[in-house]
Amino acid sequence: MSAPLSSISSAGLDGAVLLDRLRASVRAVFRGRTELVDRLLIAALAGGHVLIEDVPGVGKSTLAQALARALGCSFTRLQFTSDLLPADVLGVNVYDAEQGGFRFHPGPIFCNVLLADEINRSTPKTQSSLLEAMNEGQVTIDGELRELPQPFLVLATQNPFEFHGTFPLPESQLDRFLMRLEVGYPDPEQERLLLQQAGDAQPQAEQILDAAALRELQQQAMAVSLHHEVESLVVELLGATRATPGLALGASPRAGRGLVAAARARAFMAGRDFVVPDDIVELAEPVLAHRMIAAPSAEPGGARDAAAVLTGILGRLEVPR
Repeated sequence: MSAPLSSISSAGLDGAVLLDRLRASVRAVFRGRTELVDRLLIAALAGGHVLIEDVPGVGKSTLAQALARALGCSFTRLQFTSDLLPADVLGVNVYDAEQGGFRFHPGPIFCNVLLADEINRSTPKTQSSLLEAMNEGQVTIDGELRELPQPFLVLATQNPFEFHGTFPLPESQLDRFLMRLEVGYPDPEQERLLLQQAGDAQPQAEQILDAAALRELQQQAMAVSLHHEVESLVVELLGATRATPGLALGASPRAGRGLVAAARARAFMAGRDFVVPDDIVELAEPVLAHRMIAAPSAEPGGARDAAAVLTGILGRLEVPR
């Protein structure tokens, strides 16, 4: 196993080489769509959080753990339940009789990658404890601000088909997620490999980076240039989501900034130092759809209907070539 890179520049490797190694490391563990792994890497490069939504047993937790290990970042898996309290996530101050004062016990959120498993099974109060952390990379406990380790990524999972004992994420929480992704079922070849591996020890992803190296890659990705024509495309797209009758709620300004960051990361992964319109078009659905609400006249179904309306909007836009 090769040693992880803590300094990309001194190692003399470019981002494309490292990203190929990262992709291969995760793919060795997660037997699913390559596109899904790429989009998770895009989110990591953009410093964004991801909501992974699908039925149980398709590898959501396996994918999150493999990504964290390949990135070489500290990782915590937290099972969200109805009795989970904000203090169980953030931490708590405990009185130390020997020292005659309070001592802070950090919660599981103090890590680089937090897997919030079945996030919609916790109460809105506990869900809201993540808002400050996801938006600002810090938490406030008993009036004291505490910085979280950087980079900080939340990978949350939820089952979209079973709602007994769940609490739907409000729009303010959904807007903190850069992307919403579906895992889907593996293709027959990958499923055959899974069956052949049944009973074997779970493979582990190879560590490729560490937190410092990931931050360096993030800085390189966010330095990718954005031409004014592509910027205008994003502005037009956001405006269209707010003016389309099929949507009761369009994309927020935060969604637009997230789309640009994700597009820069996608361009960086492709070895380009500039964003092209296809970067925007390809990432519009996973970045924007979960932040929008279909109008009452549209068919019910939440993000899936918003995604259909978004597809129609993209088809009507004049995309620069």
